[in-house]
Amino acid sequence: MDLAVVVVIQILYAVASLALISIGLAIIFGMMGVINFAHGEFLMMGGYAFILSYNAGVNFWIAMLVVAPLAVTVIGVAVERLIIRHLYGRVIETVLATWGLSLFLIGLAATVLGYHQKGVTPPFGTIRIGAYQEGGYTFFVILVTLALMAALYAGFKYTRWGLIARGTMQNAAMASGIGVNVDRVYATTFGIGAGLSGLAGAILAPIAGVLPEIGVTYVVKAFITVIGGGAVALAGTGAAASLFGAVSQAVTFLSRPVVGEVALLVVAIVLLRLLPLGITGRYFRRGL
Repeated sequence: MDLAVVVVIQILYAVASLALISIGLAIIFGMMGVINFAHGEFLMMGGYAFILSYNAGVNFWIAMLVVAPLAVTVIGVAVERLIIRHLYGRVIETVLATWGLSLFLIGLAATVLGYHQKGVTPPFGTIRIGAYQEGGYTFFVILVTLALMAALYAGFKYTRWGLIARGTMQNAAMASGIGVNVDRVYATTFGIGAGLSGLAGAILAPIAGVLPEIGVTYVVKAFITVIGGGAVALAGTGAAASLFGAVSQAVTFLSRPVVGEVALLVVAIVLLRLLPLGITGRYFRRGL
């Protein structure tokens, strides 16, 4: 029984971490249609912003929950205004530009901060579950992901800005015709997506550490999750993360981590073969 509880907790953690690293990309790619190959580097910058500010004396939680997402939000808005804004509707150019940005950010981080791993000790210690122990920080990641998804859903569903943002993404010309500042909405939405990526990188930094190239380990899973989820950003990301995370962690428990990663890819391929438009292409179409 104790082992079953630990396995369930690990599956929930796998689902939560997958949703966490994907939600920023879901907003940028799912809502805006921008293929952001620098998504992993936004996660990396969030991790560095958290660790560097914490080591400089900033409170642990302020560094994680305020400094990191705010710093990456500012960078995201700058990227949207300087690069992305000129490339809307030009898929190939956007891919090349964000890929170049990714390489630039990796090189910049390596030059300034070096290639050695940086990290901090996760808080909350361990919690005993029968004969097993589970890190208390695992529960924090699960809870904060649930809270974040709920807050995003409420923000996009029930606030005036959320309505304007969704309307602008669906029909920018009509939104502009009724007086909406489309450029500002795009910049704000891209900044929110970037900030969420930075927050995810900061939250996962105590567990995974931070390296200049750590974004590569995140970006593939994030793209698989978002594409598997389909066009509906939040519902799709949540559904795909639940499926992929559960399968990957269950197979990891029965075998080893590398087999779990392969299982995730196999399930993603089968899913997209059966549902080319993703999960929300058939289900949750009226979701958000």
